[in-house]
Amino acid sequence: MKKIGITGQHGFVGYHLYQTINLLKEEFELVEFDRSYFDNDQALDAFVTQCDVIVHLAALNRHNDPEVIYATNTGLVQQLIASLERTESKAHVLISSSTQEERDNLYGKSKKEGRLAFVDWANRSGGTFTGLIIPNVYGPFGHPFYNSVVATFCHQIARNETPKIEIDGQLKLIYVGEVVDAILQAIRTGDNTHEKVLGHTAEAKVSEILILLQHYKEVYQDRGEFPALRNDFEHKLFNTYRCYMDIPAYFPRKFVQHTDNRGAFVEIARHGIPGQTSFSTTVPGITRGNHFHTRKIERFAVIKGKALIQLRRIGTSEVYNFYLDGNEPAYVDMPIWYTHNIKNIGEETLYTNFWINEPFDPSDPDTYFETV
Repeated sequence: MKKIGITGQHGFVGYHLYQTINLLKEEFELVEFDRSYFDNDQALDAFVTQCDVIVHLAALNRHNDPEVIYATNTGLVQQLIASLERTESKAHVLISSSTQEERDNLYGKSKKEGRLAFVDWANRSGGTFTGLIIPNVYGPFGHPFYNSVVATFCHQIARNETPKIEIDGQLKLIYVGEVVDAILQAIRTGDNTHEKVLGHTAEAKVSEILILLQHYKEVYQDRGEFPALRNDFEHKLFNTYRCYMDIPAYFPRKFVQHTDNRGAFVEIARHGIPGQTSFSTTVPGITRGNHFHTRKIERFAVIKGKALIQLRRIGTSEVYNFYLDGNEPAYVDMPIWYTHNIKNIGEETLYTNFWINEPFDPSDPDTYFETV
């Protein structure tokens, strides 16, 4: 079982890598990292000594002074290399560099010099080193105004702000989950490629991305409908957008009931994508769920009885509680990377309708159990 440490484990890519490795406990063991280790040689050495693999993701992406970016990023690399040398570590080291390596800016220069410094360390020590050169990364939980234009646009649109396009460039993109997959593949194979370029998996102009996100806002956030998703990129972009909405303020959403002398009719979900609709009955006091998904789009609709639906983002402690009553039918959607459950808190049988965008596949369930 390889012991893996991640510098920058609370950053954008670091969060996703950490949480994914946490699902692979039979294969890997995580070594916890704290940013303060870079301020204490003894603590950094203790961290390095524990690791079979070190994924160096700690870096500064933006700052008002580009010189600070350059000094910070190259300084962190030199500190880690010094620790590797002090401890005579044989860890497999991986770093995330950027396709901006060849651009005329200090961020790109800092990433290239950092990668080459690790190449020099590997050649001197006989160590294993993977230098990943990565295009623009997008996905859930990126920091707006920092990680990517996608994160910024999602944040602004979800809050009814008006994004501004500075340069309508053609972006070459890769989803954060695909970066994580590439890192894990390199770890499993002991990849020793010092300059490993990850190809982009999507390409779009900034204005095209903005139009899609505004469409998701209008169709999904404003009208409660699932939009047509024409390809894998749009699926991933939609799931990304959903994670920037104000979840506790937005849910639960009440349905429109059409009543007459026969009773009532409620439309559960209107959607432009394939899916599976099901329902369950739950006896009083019973809780269903306590699991999360990394790609699925899911809606819970309470139509009879009283329920408590709970959500918690993986890796965090804050729990969102939503109380639903079938007398006022309502729904809550499950964002990816949020563990969720539903409990019957009433005195009668609870009836719940479920819609999900893909039928359950036992060989690829995308369902990970964790108590809310």
